[in-house]
Parts: sequence; C-alpha cells; structure tokens
Amino acid sequence: MRVSGITKVLGGEKVLRKRIRNRMDMIELSKRGISKNALAHLANFLSFTLSQMADLLPVSERTIQRYSSEDKFNSIVSEQILQIAEVAAKGKEVFEDKNKFLSWMNHPSKPLDNRTPASLLSSRFGVEMVLDELGRIEHGVFS
Repeated sequence: MRVSGITKVLGGEKVLRKRIRNRMDMIELSKRGISKNALAHLANFLSFTLSQMADLLPVSERTIQRYSSEDKFNSIVSEQILQIAEVAAKGKEVFEDKNKFLSWMNHPSKPLDNRTPASLLSSRFGVEMVLDELGRIEHGVFS
C-alpha cells in the first residue's frame, strides 16, 4: 500500500504539516502528535462522528471536544489514529470506491467472526485483522 493515501485521509500535507512517505514518518508523526483537525478529516472520510471516533480511541469524547483544531493528541492516541487512517487508505485503494469501502466497513464479515470491520478498529489487533482481510480481498482470496 502506498502510504501517501494515509496523508490524504488525514487532510493532506497542509493539515499534517508533513507528507507521510514511509513507516518511519508514521512513527515520527505519532510521537509529534496528530491534531484534532486531522482526526476530524479522518472522521469525515469514514462518515463517522467525533463521538464514534472517540469510541475507537483511548480518549473521551469530552476531551476531543475540548481540544482546539490545532491541539495534538498524545503519542498513544496519535498512533491509534494513524492505524485507523491506514485502514481507511488501504480500503479506498482495494475497493477503488470510497462508498463501496464504507459499505464493507459497516457490514458483518464472516472472516471477522461476523463483526463489522469498523467495530474492530479500537484495538491494534482488530486493525491488523481488518488489514489482513483487505489484503485477502485485494488478492482475490475469499474465506
């Protein structure tokens, strides 16, 4: 997967003030912190509310509401945001259509124990499972 897609779902270079070119950039960005503005772009891309995003992150909705658009989340929250952004970018790449990807994200999947992919994004292990499933779809391997 091209990591440039991650930059796009987070609002682009203007929002991130950096282009993500590789995984080292993601590590650096998670340490520096992801802004509330970037989180809002990701939520918009996924058609999620900030409340739904808070359910996926180790931060309360109230904390998110208190942040200004340029305030940055700590490294743990930022890393989770980047993992969810990676799923969004990979999904758009695999499905080649945002609406088809979003539909898939919100329907139970047999390989994911009949859970929706979106419901698994609150954990690193769930993110890995969703990325693995997207990889199988990309390569035409259906369970």
